[in-house]
Amino acid sequence: TDPETHAVVVAGEIGGSPEEAAADFVREHMPNKPVVAFIGGRSAPKGKRLGHAGAIISGNTGTPESKVKAFAEAGVPVADRPSQIPALLAERLKPAAV
Repeated sequence: TDPETHAVVVAGEIGGSPEEAAADFVREHMPNKPVVAFIGGRSAPKGKRLGHAGAIISGNTGTPESKVKAFAEAGVPVADRPSQIPALLAERLKPAAV
């Protein structure tokens, strides 16, 4: 909610639930701030243990799908590749049509 911050890029990963919490925060506290996201590791095989404890998927939280869904529900576009972030951000920063 910092007025000096004009946009936010969320770079997340599979496993854990911080990205879902971030999506909830955006929806509740930053509905008019331009936000885009990227979730790394979306192509990792299901059930594969990854390199650190924070990447543990528990139930329906922490999956790439749950994170993308949470951001979509918050109105936040999620880039499929990091190279898409600038275009998504530019689109969000365009003035609203009158």
